[in-house]
Amino acid sequence: MKIVLQREVEKLGAPGDVVDVADGYARNYLVPRGFATPASKGGVKHAERLRRKHQDRVQKEVVEAQAIAERLSSVTIRVAARAGEDGRLFGSVTVPHLADELQKAAGVTIDRKQVHMPEPIRSIGAHEVQVHLHPQVNATVTVEVVPQ
Repeated sequence: MKIVLQREVEKLGAPGDVVDVADGYARNYLVPRGFATPASKGGVKHAERLRRKHQDRVQKEVVEAQAIAERLSSVTIRVAARAGEDGRLFGSVTVPHLADELQKAAGVTIDRKQVHMPEPIRSIGAHEVQVHLHPQVNATVTVEVVPQ
């Protein structure tokens, strides 16, 4: 059965895509939940409008994410933590702590799931942290850990 997607469906397509799926999948899941409508002549024209709106929205999100990435890349985040004489921290600086500091510095909401660190920071000094703002945009933030 040919359908026009109204919303983004994982592993199937984006809004406005005309796809061919099993009849039962379309009739019992996609159409009742509002994810799709059956394809018709008018539906295909509507699909073009949906696809254009989706592409415009994605472009706008990318531009906004790039602006935030530039702002974050230019800022150095300072985190004070308790440390011993050898420069090792008594605890660690973790992702939720960094997400809060990034929100204060950037002025935008950053979810902790967007902050990517291979492991928690356990030493004093400068460290690089990746912030995944959009599937196409990443920012590298310098985090400077100083003793308390």
